[in-house]
Amino acid sequence: MPENAGPTAPGGPTAPPNRPDGPTVLPLHGQIDLLTAPALAARLDALTAHPSPDLVLDLRPTEFIDCTGLGVLCRARNRVLARRGRLRLVTDSTGFLRILRASGLSGVFEVHSRLPDAPPGTSGP
Repeated sequence: MPENAGPTAPGGPTAPPNRPDGPTVLPLHGQIDLLTAPALAARLDALTAHPSPDLVLDLRPTEFIDCTGLGVLCRARNRVLARRGRLRLVTDSTGFLRILRASGLSGVFEVHSRLPDAPPGTSGP
């Protein structure tokens, strides 16, 4: 079993949005599980603390997610909705989509296969 370094993302816990008028895009690398969930939850709490957060979680580099990781995603979704924001998951993993279906979460998240386009007049990531 590979060492669990946890999901990594650039910047600190309060990293600014990647685009001035666009969403905060957070790529998650590695594993999201019991060991890494607390750090990720803290990061997502910081990113969803302000009104109307617009957050895109790029799960394409994620190798593994367990039920604890799903719980962290659900918490982030609830925080975003409570602040009248938007949360999108980006994944091309049929395995992850199958997990969402099996857990009854397939209709809960806004899921896309690629990152959103940059707003006019801004540069992409």
